[in-house]
Amino acid sequence: MYMAVKEVKTQNDYTLLLRYKNGELRQFDMKPYLELGIFQELKDPLMFNTVKPSFDSIEWANEADLDPEILYKNSIRIND
Repeated sequence: MYMAVKEVKTQNDYTLLLRYKNGELRQFDMKPYLELGIFQELKDPLMFNTVKPSFDSIEWANEADLDPEILYKNSIRIND
């Protein structure tokens, strides 16, 4: 089972702050993905900043998205 993303905010270092529906805050590093396929377009800060919650995950304006299980598994919990 995975947790559903409620809110996403971009950071200047190509990380994402993800707020989950259970209130948990996690940080996900996008840098390892920026050389892969459609994710290369996210090197442009304007495109990177178009991210938004989509269903239980996130999506960018170029239709790139990530599996919610990957987001949760590969992110670190942040105390807020």
